[in-house]
Amino acid sequence: MAEPNILVVDDSGFNRLLLKRRLAELGYPEPVMAENGRLGLEAIEAQRFDAVLLDLEMPELDGIGVLEALRGRADAPPVIVISALTEMTGVIRCIELGAEDYLPKSFDPPLLRARLAAVLEKKRLRDLAAERLAALEAELNSARAAQLSLVPQDVGRLGSGRVSVAAHMEPARQVGGDLFEVMRLDAAHLLFGVADVSGKGAPAGLTMARTVGLIRSAARIAIGRGEVPSPATLMEMANDDLSTDNPDMTFVTALLGVVNTETGQCRICVAGHEAPFIQAAGGPRAMSGFASNPAMGVMDGLTYREGELTLAPGETLVLFTDGVSEAESPEADFYGRERLSGAIAGAGDAAPGVLLTAILADMAGFTRDAPQADDVTLLALRFG
Repeated sequence: MAEPNILVVDDSGFNRLLLKRRLAELGYPEPVMAENGRLGLEAIEAQRFDAVLLDLEMPELDGIGVLEALRGRADAPPVIVISALTEMTGVIRCIELGAEDYLPKSFDPPLLRARLAAVLEKKRLRDLAAERLAALEAELNSARAAQLSLVPQDVGRLGSGRVSVAAHMEPARQVGGDLFEVMRLDAAHLLFGVADVSGKGAPAGLTMARTVGLIRSAARIAIGRGEVPSPATLMEMANDDLSTDNPDMTFVTALLGVVNTETGQCRICVAGHEAPFIQAAGGPRAMSGFASNPAMGVMDGLTYREGELTLAPGETLVLFTDGVSEAESPEADFYGRERLSGAIAGAGDAAPGVLLTAILADMAGFTRDAPQADDVTLLALRFG
């Protein structure tokens, strides 16, 4: 283990020399010296220290001033305040500002050893925790990148015929459970959908990846047979696989559809998911008249039903997960379907990408600085 780097900040030359000798007697390397608080801060800016022995009373900038300057800094070194017994009020203030401990100016060797060793051990453990956290963050960011690579990267180019499409997904954590799908089936048909996996984090992300793979594989099997896949059949196949060996009862709500890109005719299957909006000339309306099937992953062997609708020229289907409708403001109010409908209406006859940008801007104005509690996924499909 590397030798600790110690900084002594004291305006007294005698105290600096005495501390240097005491530290040498205890086996510590020669410390860096600073004659006042200002020089001490300059030293801290110039290099990393494992501990700082900081005098309370100094000209130019005292110990309290140094701690106030360091307060809130993630890279601030741990501080032991050097004080006389008559300065306990100042010592208490220093502890309030983040000092780890204090040392009487007698510099008693056993006491110096005990307090410095304790501070250095806490620093070592904090550094170790920070290293492990950084490694975990790197792994999660790598998993997030891998997950996001599973969904289509350039959705706009997947539009076909008279259909244009746009999508947006933002996990609440590094790894999330939402997904969207846009897949060309043949020259005249497009598969589209959104889904929301119960839970968050890595388990939800793994289920999300599994769901994407199952739906795509089932669709390709149908294409290989020369068939246009049925959304209900795709969900049945995915559900049977997701329900196998599912002790945690992880489930997936979804809306999956196939659209004829020349006629606007859609076949749609809904599995426990929120009904989308249809933006039309008269404003947005909720899609209605479709049976809601059970979420996928709850029980195998289920039969899923689908329905049909035909988009008129200029109409846009807006799909979303509950991370949109349940987005919270700082006052803990939900964004809700009514506000979402208003945002869609405000976008007017916009292209899919512009429409989603308008919705996200409206959501940002509503949630402001409130932390994102759930994954946010939107998909807009326009026939025109």
